Amino acid sequence: MTDSHLNSSQARSSASGADDEIDLGRLFGLLLDHKWWIIGITTAFAIMGVAYALLATPVYRADALVQVEKKAGMSNPLEDVKSILGEQPSSDTEVGILRSRMVLGRAIDQQQLTLQVTPERLPVVGDFLVRHGVERPGFAEASVWANEQINVSHFQVASDFIGEPFELTVLGDERYRLSLEGRSLGEGRTGVDEAFLDGVVNLRIAELQAGEGATFTLQKSSRLAVINDLRARFSVSQQGQDSGLLNLSLSDTDPQRATRVLDAIGEVYLTQNIQRQAAEAEKSLAFLEQQAPQVREQLREAEDHLNQYRTERDSVDLSLETQSILERIVDLEKQLNELSFTEAEISRRFTTSHPTYQALLEKKRQLQNERDQLEERVKTLPETQQQVLRMSRDVQVNQEVYVQLLNKIQEMKIARASTVGNVRILDDAAVQPAPVEPKKPLIVVLATLLGGMLAVGLVLVRGLLRRGVESPEQIEDAGLPVYATVPLSDEQSKLVKRVKRRNDKQGQNISTGILAERAPADTAIEAIRGLRTSLHFAMLEAGNNLLAITGPSPGIGKSFVSINLAAVCAQAGQKVLVVDADMRKGHVHHAFGGRSEGGLSELLSGKAVLADVTRSGHIDGLDYISRGSAPPNPSELLMQERFSQFLADIRERYDLIVIDTPPILAVTDAAVIGKQCGTTLMVTRFQMNPMKELEIARRRLETTGVPVKGAILNAMERKAATSYGYGYYNYSYR
Repeated sequence: MTDSHLNSSQARSSASGADDEIDLGRLFGLLLDHKWWIIGITTAFAIMGVAYALLATPVYRADALVQVEKKAGMSNPLEDVKSILGEQPSSDTEVGILRSRMVLGRAIDQQQLTLQVTPERLPVVGDFLVRHGVERPGFAEASVWANEQINVSHFQVASDFIGEPFELTVLGDERYRLSLEGRSLGEGRTGVDEAFLDGVVNLRIAELQAGEGATFTLQKSSRLAVINDLRARFSVSQQGQDSGLLNLSLSDTDPQRATRVLDAIGEVYLTQNIQRQAAEAEKSLAFLEQQAPQVREQLREAEDHLNQYRTERDSVDLSLETQSILERIVDLEKQLNELSFTEAEISRRFTTSHPTYQALLEKKRQLQNERDQLEERVKTLPETQQQVLRMSRDVQVNQEVYVQLLNKIQEMKIARASTVGNVRILDDAAVQPAPVEPKKPLIVVLATLLGGMLAVGLVLVRGLLRRGVESPEQIEDAGLPVYATVPLSDEQSKLVKRVKRRNDKQGQNISTGILAERAPADTAIEAIRGLRTSLHFAMLEAGNNLLAITGPSPGIGKSFVSINLAAVCAQAGQKVLVVDADMRKGHVHHAFGGRSEGGLSELLSGKAVLADVTRSGHIDGLDYISRGSAPPNPSELLMQERFSQFLADIRERYDLIVIDTPPILAVTDAAVIGKQCGTTLMVTRFQMNPMKELEIARRRLETTGVPVKGAILNAMERKAATSYGYGYYNYSYR
């Protein structure tokens, strides 16, 4: 690779890096230029955050602590009764039960949460005033203030009116009026059951403590909707893994209501837990009490049969061997009977394939086999001994079963009475004094950050979208020389007025004086003097002394440049004429304190002569011609021979003629005028006209055969965005 190629590559790389730095510097400069906007917007958002934090209704949180024990709360000495009560569910199951519609629904019914009573207060600040104890002022009418409330003991509506808001207005003297959708349903008194809409709505107000005119909204919501709302505000969490401790919390704008509702949820949960623990004992007790009469009847029949047989056989006694067999058989029957009770209970909990159930069946088969073997031995005894043994066995077995059944019944009664559940409430519901929402410091910080980011974003987006010309270098890079950079003048802004005509929606700024006359030492005038010098050499090559001043768009300062350029040239001893060729919206006459009538349009239409329209500009050697009355066809007037003759006449009388033309991108007048002018300059305004717009305006002029000699960058400001990007150099020297 050659040195020239290497240097060229490095130059391109350096230029690319410089462009990146310029862009970053410009963005940083934009932020500095609009720092007061950013500070203002950020402050406004911070104030709104503070206002919201102060006015927002605080939300309080009540919390309680519940313990779920792994075993029943009270130990039971009966092992079989413990097995009946079963194993304890896991904590996850208890969390689900706590959030179930069964528990929450019962709590809602206890606290009557399906009825919502909402006081109507002043918008925005009403709740804030009530929280700070502001009582009813004299001007208050329908709003509810501090220490005003009603107590609704009964409110019942038909299903069609569930969710409908009824308005209750206090009338004074313990009376009220009930309305629905603005229609009065009737009046009522406190302490009296009232019926409205033919009994569809029933209402009883127990207490009415509110001023006359106070309005409350009564609404009966569906039970399911209230359950869903309560579930959204209610949360359950575990403390650690398998600790059995559950944290209950409930959020509400009313701390007392939060405490009451959370206590109600805890009590309902505790009650259902006890009921659930006692359910198995209840079922077993019902089964045993159902079997007791049948066993007692079987025992009576067995005793009758034995006594009758002994009477018939004249009191037959059993031998020692037979007595031993009888005791063994009775013992086996007792064990089998106990297994039958156990099987009846575990069959409700396990299937026959469960290991526990299988072990019981195996034990039962072993006992039955042993009993069958004894039955075979009984068959070898004498007939009389066999009959007495069987009858005696039936009596003793039924007696054992009956005694065992009575014992089981007593045990079940003890188990039912001693059931306390495996849940206990360790901490009752309590509300912390500080609200959990809104988090005031966080809201203010977030609002401030949001305001700052929004302000920065708006400034950057606006700066990126409005990429107007910011330096002479940008114009020169497009191949158009810059004859002058005119800084923005504070003195000129004092001479500007906003004028709005009848058909002009936006209006326009007009100058009421000549800056070169009012403040000849202003930096803008010094820059225009520099333009005068540059223009002197540029016009040496021109075909005539006609100078056309144009621009891409309105409001960029063409008239300002035209008037003050003419003024400084006149002050230098030249004889100068300013012609306002913008016959639509020209306002050169305002700077000279004249009127628009009797100007160029009258001259071109043949209604006046040159001597009639030429006026003195209050500066030696300076004259001007106003635009005249607005004609319907300004372009056609400029294309007539009379306009060319007018230019030929004034060229002989003046050293310099400055023609202020309309914007080229708006109308074609500037192209028509520029064809007859030796020099045409393009005015562009700092950060207003993009380079694309300037190039299109230049191309439009050159297409019609009007070469643009150079450009004037007007209203240049010392801004951080341009200082970081391109630099801005302007000095005053006095």
